[in-house]
Amino acid sequence: MNDTSHTPAIEIVGMSKWFGSFHVLEDIDLKVKQGERIVVCGPSGSGKSTMIRCINGLEDFQRGRIVVHGQELRQRARALDDVRKKVGMVFQQFNLFPHLTVLENCTLAQRWVHKVPGSVAIDIAMQQLEKVRIPEQAQKYPGQLSGGQQQRVAIARSLCLRPSIMLFDEPTSSLDPEMVREVLDTMADLARDGMTIICVTHEMGFARGIADRIVFMDQGRIVEQAPPAEFFDAPREERTQRFLEQVVR
Repeated sequence: MNDTSHTPAIEIVGMSKWFGSFHVLEDIDLKVKQGERIVVCGPSGSGKSTMIRCINGLEDFQRGRIVVHGQELRQRARALDDVRKKVGMVFQQFNLFPHLTVLENCTLAQRWVHKVPGSVAIDIAMQQLEKVRIPEQAQKYPGQLSGGQQQRVAIARSLCLRPSIMLFDEPTSSLDPEMVREVLDTMADLARDGMTIICVTHEMGFARGIADRIVFMDQGRIVEQAPPAEFFDAPREERTQRFLEQVVR
């Protein structure tokens, strides 16, 4: 039996991407260990969201390699489907179906994509709604929930497909300030459970508290990466220092 315990959860090697003539990502190298918690930060337009969207095939790329749990990501339907079964993603917008209840939102992909029987899908959905601490909202519609509750439903919906990796693309940026904490607490719970996480966020307190490593990007490149204490207290790069002066008060 092959030992996969030392296989990286994600490995990106020399990855570049263009939007037309615009070089949005340039020679990205990043290795993420299983169970590692990575926070990606940087100014708007630095390529953060594009990078994580490439990891589960929502964006293609023109050069380099991405390997997820030992399987190379290729722009073929079968390969993409195999990788997406391992990778959940939560977006800035909640992307819930407004005409379906919370429970129905959480069972839809299980039943139609993964062919999980209805009663089993409901049990799994309720387990994940318990995990994000909103099981009592199961029969409500998204429009009846706060923004923070809707984002927690979106997290539960992703967890229902049993991913081994979760990607978060600025999951609190659409929320009112008082709703941010409940979503960050939910994500912190996942981190404590050992989930492999890559999170694009501007929440520096969250980054300091839960990240194993912080990756700073600017102009499509990874400028610096370091554990939180080193990143915040002794950044090596002048560009990182200027960014932190703006975002850390």
